[in-house]
Amino acid sequence: MTEPRSRAAALPEAAWHETVLAGLKSNNVKLVVYVPDRVFTPLIEAIHADAFFTTFSATREEEAIGIVTGAWMGGMRGAVLMQTSGFATIPNALASLVVPSQIPALIFVSERGTLGEFNLGQAMVCKTMRPVLDSLGVETHTITRQDELAFIIDRSIKQAVATLAPVTFILSPLLTGGKVFEA
Repeated sequence: MTEPRSRAAALPEAAWHETVLAGLKSNNVKLVVYVPDRVFTPLIEAIHADAFFTTFSATREEEAIGIVTGAWMGGMRGAVLMQTSGFATIPNALASLVVPSQIPALIFVSERGTLGEFNLGQAMVCKTMRPVLDSLGVETHTITRQDELAFIIDRSIKQAVATLAPVTFILSPLLTGGKVFEA
């Protein structure tokens, strides 16, 4: 005789983008600014479909950082979505604005440049992104597993707001499936 499955085991696991959406919503992060990215497409579409959020695309990643910074100063929590190569444009905005002004910017990066990447630019930025964030004292979490995603996002947003410090979530292709390349 087999034992009955637990109630939790019977429930389907949420997709990564649904977990991110729920984490933002439960932490009252109403503004999401992004630079379009194929990996983030399901999250971007879900955020656009939810009236809770104000969301729009920026032309550049440092513009998105500036918008989220201004929103914080105006009393609204915000997050930025970008891919790895876009990160290369924001170190100055982090070093000269976000970090010294104590802005709890929430930065989500779809990790490219690894696991079969063909684009040398993505690979180069992937190798330098974490050291740059470390040198600026920006908290980072590379998330590879769905079962850790909700906890890491929830606790890190709470910490960012409490300590007035930015946090970067690097969403690994192991979590998101990454960009699919033809062999």
